[in-house]
Amino acid sequence: MKQIADKDRKELEAKLANVFDEKINGLSTELREILLDDMVTAFENRLNVLNNAARKTAN
Repeated sequence: MKQIADKDRKELEAKLANVFDEKINGLSTELREILLDDMVTAFENRLNVLNNAARKTAN
């Protein structure tokens, strides 16, 4: 499984923070960071699952 580079991960977290700003502005900074990290991790995991499935069907 390929991991998202730290620089790209931080960029994605920043973009998600911007998109969800109104929804997460009531959370503490710590909870926002946890949520954004979780969302990026979930997205990364889903991409890995889909890429693995695509590779299996291609073979």
